Amino acid sequence: MSLASVTLDNCSQEPIHIPGLIQSHGVLLAFDLDARLMHCSMGADAVLGTLPELGQLLQANHMTLAPKANAEISACLREASAGHGLMHTHEVTIQGKLFDLVLHGYQGLVIAEFELRLGEDQHINIYSSKAQQAISAIKCQTTINGLLNAAAAEFRKLTGFDRVMAYRFRHDDSGEIVAEAKRADLDSLVGRRYPASDIPAQARRLYIENTLRLIVDVNAQAVPVLKAADTKPLDMSRSVLRSVSPIHIEYLQNMGVGASMSVSIVLNGKLWGMMACHHMSAHQVPYSIRMACDVLCHILASDIQQLETRLSAERQVAGASQRAALVLKLMESDDIFSALFSGIAAIRALIPCDAMMMTHGGKLHVSETAPPALVKHLLQWLNDELSNRDFYHAEKLDDLPAELVPYMDGFCGLLAFNIDKVNQSWLILLRLEQVHTISWGGKPEKIYQPGPLGPRLTPRGSFDEWKETVKGQAEPWSRADLADARDLQHDLLKVCNTRNAETERMRSQLMAVLGHDLRDPLNSISMAAQMMEMQSGTSRMSARIKSSSGRMQRLVNQVLDMARLQTGLGLNLGFVETDVSALLQDLVEENLTAYPDVHIKTEIATGVLANLDSDRVAQVIANLISNARHHGEPGCEVMVKLWTEHGLLRMTVHNAGGPIEAELVEVLFNPFKRHGMSSVRNRNGLGLGLYIAHEIVKGHQGEIRYDYVDGEIVFSVVLPMWQA
Repeated sequence: MSLASVTLDNCSQEPIHIPGLIQSHGVLLAFDLDARLMHCSMGADAVLGTLPELGQLLQANHMTLAPKANAEISACLREASAGHGLMHTHEVTIQGKLFDLVLHGYQGLVIAEFELRLGEDQHINIYSSKAQQAISAIKCQTTINGLLNAAAAEFRKLTGFDRVMAYRFRHDDSGEIVAEAKRADLDSLVGRRYPASDIPAQARRLYIENTLRLIVDVNAQAVPVLKAADTKPLDMSRSVLRSVSPIHIEYLQNMGVGASMSVSIVLNGKLWGMMACHHMSAHQVPYSIRMACDVLCHILASDIQQLETRLSAERQVAGASQRAALVLKLMESDDIFSALFSGIAAIRALIPCDAMMMTHGGKLHVSETAPPALVKHLLQWLNDELSNRDFYHAEKLDDLPAELVPYMDGFCGLLAFNIDKVNQSWLILLRLEQVHTISWGGKPEKIYQPGPLGPRLTPRGSFDEWKETVKGQAEPWSRADLADARDLQHDLLKVCNTRNAETERMRSQLMAVLGHDLRDPLNSISMAAQMMEMQSGTSRMSARIKSSSGRMQRLVNQVLDMARLQTGLGLNLGFVETDVSALLQDLVEENLTAYPDVHIKTEIATGVLANLDSDRVAQVIANLISNARHHGEPGCEVMVKLWTEHGLLRMTVHNAGGPIEAELVEVLFNPFKRHGMSSVRNRNGLGLGLYIAHEIVKGHQGEIRYDYVDGEIVFSVVLPMWQA
């Protein structure tokens, strides 16, 4: 392998479960279910006496120095052959020395490991009472930090290690030392972080499968395991004597550690953390005490899970109560947006954030701390890019869409969810950048250089505290935050859908009233006004009746058009060849006749023909002229222009006046925005005209837009002259 080809995968793909080596303080044998010896550590016969040749059967005359072990292994082989799983431990004395014999079945083999007890035996005589004390100390804790601190202290009492650390994994698989018990002269490591690469993926798998791991002496020479011909390497995933990766040995040596032990804390099949023990010299912990530590970690994991479940349940209850209160408020309110606005404090209490935005039915609220420049771009991105998604979250600038980053203005966390698809309504929560310092246990990047095993990733040589300042990140959205957001979204969707269904029902009733009960009387009133003119000439009263009934008829038509659009029926456009020049000239003359005090100038190109729906285009221009008449400065002229350019029909309507407010421009072509377009000369408008005009132009594959140029409000319409 060349130095250039060295990557993190070299470390993460190391086959540590089949090292072909064991630690030097014991011997290992492995038999198939026919009692043939398939694997044997080198020198095992010197400890156990004569052994069968590799591939040969175990007989009664074998293992002459350990006859009791022979009998136990034979019994386990019979048990395994009968299909029973097994895991047995025995004490055996061989040549005056005490061994722990650990027997287990794995992948069609019975593996026997003889572990020499190197320590004094008096610890074993009292470990039961110590273990009971440790259980009691752990059980009485009421917080996760309390549990981990108590566990570290009790593990050190049981095992005698110089340092015992509680190591907890974070969301990114890096780990942090959150508690420790140590020798007085050692520096504290609490708060130190270690990168995810320090524990590769295959090591994590083994930490789950074999929850306890002891390395008695990092400087001891490993012992090879021999195997029968044509036999695959022995899988030692569950072996207590399995040797250690040379890379990990080098890692421990660089830390100045002479022996180590780790016990996994597993929750729901996932590695949550571990108790990590270090000794500055060789150190053995008897098997029985290690098993007590393993049991303690199972109890610890159970207690942690109970605490996390309780905390989660408490948050769920509190969240459900807050959501219920908000939903009730929304259901009782006539204006759902105002109710949402007044419920901001409840939402922020449920999901902590630094700023909020909300939009509903074209209305927008932005909290005082949110970046104003972000609003337009964020809403456009949500509605365009997330058309098939209704939930989005990110907590780093690097994870956000590139087009949003320039407008984040100090914010890095974004959580957005749709609460009403009909009205394109979103709740958006923002979190500020949190510049913070991480105290790493040494610089986290591993170094590419030749090590004792050749070119590869060499473990860090220094574990001195190394501080890193992290920018461009917000406090991560926790699983609880995201769950609360999902629940809130679900509740608000139900409220909005209910309100939309009720609105649709009322709309249907209104359409029936407008379509029949109002149209016929309006027609009768209009005809009566015409008859009055015919009989007695035009009078002020007849003109007023005719004008009012005409305005009411236009409002009814607008509402009916809006209803067709909202229900997806469309406007039934009919395209015919039309003299657009004559059409616009007629519209201008009608307005001059109806409103002689209005000054209208024109720049209309002559002889312009186009394929379009003449009635609907006339509706668009009439609406824009009416809009200019109502909202322009009194006494100022209205300009109407028509010209062609590159196969496109271009029409503009100009009037003098102040610019439209920026927040209204965003919803200018939305229906029912009377609140933003109030005019003393148009108090009865519904705000539907521009919405319908926009839909007519859209149906022609064209574009309508607003601009403010040189003190004038300009509405521009661009249409293709000939439809494909």
